[in-house]
Amino acid sequence: MSALPALGAPTSQPVTPDRDSSTAQNGVALMRIVVPDKSGVDKLDAMGVDLAEYSKPVDNGIEVHAVLSPDETENLRDQGFDVQSPISDQGDYNANMRARSQAVAIEAADAAEADTLTPLRAEWFTSLNDQRFLSVEVKSSATDAQTVLTASWDSGKGTEPGSGGTATMSRFTDAGEYMYHRFSAPLAITEAPATVTVTSSRGGTITVPVTKWLGDPVKAPSPNYVSDFVDHYMDPTEVTDRVVGLAKEFPDISEIINLPYKTNGYRRQAQAQFGTGSGTALASTFYVTSKAYGSEGGNDLSITLKDPGANNAPLSVAVNGKEFVVNLATDASGAITSTAGQVVNAINANAVVSTLVTASLYRTSNGTGVVAAAPATPLTDGLKAPASVSREPFQMKAIRIGKHRDGSKTGVFLYCQEHAREWVTPITCVETAERLLRNYARDANTKKLVNDLDIFIIPTMNPDGAHYSMYDYNMQRKNMVNYCAADNSDPARRNSWGVDLNRNFSVGSGFDGYTGGSTSCTGETYSGPSELSEPETRNEVWLANNFKNIKFAMNTHSYGGYFMWPPGAYKSAGREVLPRTDMGTENYFWNASTHILSAVQDWRGTGIQPGRTGPVVDVLYSAAGNSADEFWYNNGIIGWDFEVGTDLYDPATKKYNAVGFQPPFSEGHEEAMEFSNGQIGILDVARAYDKDHQQPTSKLAVTNASATSTTFTFTVDEPANIYYTLDGSRPTMNSPKLAAAGMREGAEKITVHKNTVVQWFSMDLAGNYERNYKPDGNGKNYNKQNVTVGRMN
Repeated sequence: MSALPALGAPTSQPVTPDRDSSTAQNGVALMRIVVPDKSGVDKLDAMGVDLAEYSKPVDNGIEVHAVLSPDETENLRDQGFDVQSPISDQGDYNANMRARSQAVAIEAADAAEADTLTPLRAEWFTSLNDQRFLSVEVKSSATDAQTVLTASWDSGKGTEPGSGGTATMSRFTDAGEYMYHRFSAPLAITEAPATVTVTSSRGGTITVPVTKWLGDPVKAPSPNYVSDFVDHYMDPTEVTDRVVGLAKEFPDISEIINLPYKTNGYRRQAQAQFGTGSGTALASTFYVTSKAYGSEGGNDLSITLKDPGANNAPLSVAVNGKEFVVNLATDASGAITSTAGQVVNAINANAVVSTLVTASLYRTSNGTGVVAAAPATPLTDGLKAPASVSREPFQMKAIRIGKHRDGSKTGVFLYCQEHAREWVTPITCVETAERLLRNYARDANTKKLVNDLDIFIIPTMNPDGAHYSMYDYNMQRKNMVNYCAADNSDPARRNSWGVDLNRNFSVGSGFDGYTGGSTSCTGETYSGPSELSEPETRNEVWLANNFKNIKFAMNTHSYGGYFMWPPGAYKSAGREVLPRTDMGTENYFWNASTHILSAVQDWRGTGIQPGRTGPVVDVLYSAAGNSADEFWYNNGIIGWDFEVGTDLYDPATKKYNAVGFQPPFSEGHEEAMEFSNGQIGILDVARAYDKDHQQPTSKLAVTNASATSTTFTFTVDEPANIYYTLDGSRPTMNSPKLAAAGMREGAEKITVHKNTVVQWFSMDLAGNYERNYKPDGNGKNYNKQNVTVGRMN
């Protein structure tokens, strides 16, 4: 590894994104960088490098990933950074888009008419004590994930259809491709059926005979549970339409909440640039920006720089409808003499033209260079999304799922895609919503979750940026709002505009001096002009504040396979971390992770590494102004952060390979499925919290004794906080609280130097007090134990 410059010193060479807005996108790729330690990561962040939310220890330091153009890569290498091979580039993006287009085209064709069902197999067999099982496989001509097949069978020859039972079939895919529908496992039945009828939500139906087959015993899961409802990456318009359709289909257990703040919209001002902006041409380069959005008239404008073909012609601006003609000045020989600065001033001084456009010098140009004539050049917003993507402010929506949506049930808030380029996350939230609604009438556990919880799901928190990521610049992280001044607002900067929504919240923010949020309008972690400046983040806060029953939240990001919780930010000086959660809450986070991550692993065996589980600041980096901190510190909401897409282990090379933001859909699909499992696991945890009426039990344990002191701690049978006194006073909620000894070190140990009466009680997160003790009362049913110096009692 190359020697790095003094990492502790402030950088004098910031990395400014220089990303061409053409289709080629200037060769931007997701690159590996290895630095010696976290100070190297902090330096990269301070330099404005577009870092992914990913890091891992390697033999010679820490590997992080960054979105870099070739120029940015060379710049970092020149400064001594070890920039290694790419993880993904535009070729991978193009392959994803081709696959997506094919899937969307097939889905549109399928939706136009009733599907045709083709039976593949329909068999019954016996296993273990002559228990009978049924297995059916049917293929639908409609390959989209919204098609639901239901099987009904009789109880034998001559019996009524459906008398044997009914079950929903699961959609089976392999490598991202639809294969057929089946039961997730053979169904246990009482009588051997003669026929089975399969009906489709698209209108297709077929009845086939059931034959006997001898097979190996299979342990069947819940026979009615259905999953796998996504078959391509989806843009925010598709995602939102999907959840709106679900709410219409299941009105008794779901509804749509229109969030109060509309986004700025998938729209930009139209622009045109004159001059190349490089080398000696910098001084003669300028650009023009429409005052209206491109979709609202800006794209209809054009500007011509005209050589008048005459001697001693003056500089003037003429208006011909929506075409503006700048007649350039000439000298006595007819040579053009107008400079960029003069042309900019002339355009801005024209009473008509200046109401429609603004002219600006290019970046650091002094405007002294003579401009060249140019034919009519149309202004354009450069946006490439199809007409199906509205350019208007986006109405963000949450789908609320629950049998009792009146605030009486424990609320859970699941939200995805704060960062636009993380394409797996919205389909994860969609998959979870589909599973909850479609399994409600079929699966007992799902019914309990929906009956006992109040579930809020926002599948795309960054619709504008996500549309831009899918259609214009796939590595877009932020939203699309441009807060830059003229020196950073030329067309070539358009891929660097926007606010990082997960740095725009009000707790531990960059505005409070915390690390991990940029103040540069082109920085990839730009925190915005102020806390909560963006409608997207205000919508999140509004939901948490308006529905006080929300006690749990999950923010789903990608990639790296992390499971994290607050605190998520620190100040670099002295590594001043936001207040850590108390011991009981920390243990609750850890205890819950066992169930949630087991659910993730259950899909395909993916195991989240212990080193990537824990508080954000311990396992990743400082993320100033993130949403999980907002909800925990301001609302007391127990919030987690998923980073889907764990590294994949290659047994041939014995190395872990990162998956990136937009893996091939075959991998993205698997990530969505397994982390939807995890979101369902969070709902299990929330329901257990809602039903928890068991009192905790705690004990005092002496760990060490000497002639002059004794050391002890407490243990408790579930995650709970211990409140204790050493002065003989009655313990209350204001008494000292047992703290953690350190990161992942367990409970602190308390040392006394004289014989001491220790009095304490415990309280779990659900509010259950040990022995039903009332700390604000006068009861004495707290725990009490004598600790004697020199004795291991």
